[in-house]
Parts: sequence; C-alpha cells; structure tokens
Amino acid sequence: MDRYRQLLQLVRSFEEDFRKFYEKQNISAGIRLRKHMQELRRFAKDVRDEVQQLRREWRQEKQQKGE
Repeated sequence: MDRYRQLLQLVRSFEEDFRKFYEKQNISAGIRLRKHMQELRRFAKDVRDEVQQLRREWRQEKQQKGE
C-alpha cells in the first residue's frame, strides 16, 4: 500500500498548479502542470514494471510450492 500512498501524495502535490492553470489561466502553472504529468507518467511506468516483476516472482514461487 506504500505505492498507493505515494501516488496519492504525488497527485495531491499537483493541485495548486491545476487550479492556477484551469481556474486562473496561468500559463506558467500550465508548464509546471505538464512537468507534473510527466512525473506521474514515470511513476506509473515504475509501478507497472514493479507489478509485472512481482507477478513473475509470485508465479514462480507458487509453481515451486506445487512441485
């Protein structure tokens, strides 16, 4: 669940720039927002890779126990 908390914290950290860009039409906030979204993309990729690796490991463990 640590990754979930990290995701929530990451998304919450974007809130101010979201508001500034969408509500106040602040162009600089839009640039920061794009950077935040790229950071979120990298985080998502890391989580996807981690999930895939854990699935492989757990599958192997399960097969070894069944043998």
